[in-house]
Amino acid sequence: MELLLRALKPTDKPQWLELWAGYLTFYEHELPPEQTELSWQRLLGSTDGLNALVAEQAGQLVGLAHYFWTPSTWQQNQDLYLEDLFVSPTLRGQGVGKKIIEELIRICKDAGGSKVHWQTHHTNETAIALYEKLGKQSEFIVFETKLD
Repeated sequence: MELLLRALKPTDKPQWLELWAGYLTFYEHELPPEQTELSWQRLLGSTDGLNALVAEQAGQLVGLAHYFWTPSTWQQNQDLYLEDLFVSPTLRGQGVGKKIIEELIRICKDAGGSKVHWQTHHTNETAIALYEKLGKQSEFIVFETKLD
């Protein structure tokens, strides 16, 4: 079946919610409903700069990618940061994730961006195997300070 990659639409909410719940379950994380609603509103075009690309097959959403542009002090062009990527478990290993990332690379190129970058958990071996085919591991280590 043909895979359609497109921007998120308001009518996608029920299917997006299912994918989003699957993503959160995969990472064993819970968010309050208010945060999910805020994310949905941001993805639909608020001024926060979040964007969403979805993969649709036979009228069903089967994948999602949330991304935003990051400016740089080191270069004129912006980078595209892929924050969330999720593919329905029934379609994993069939190239959906690869096609989503390739589409984000195209979007970045078309917009004059410098690079697409993302991160994953070090235990996500399946994703790492895919990512190694599409990019290279950065020489940088990510640090964070969580605020309560």
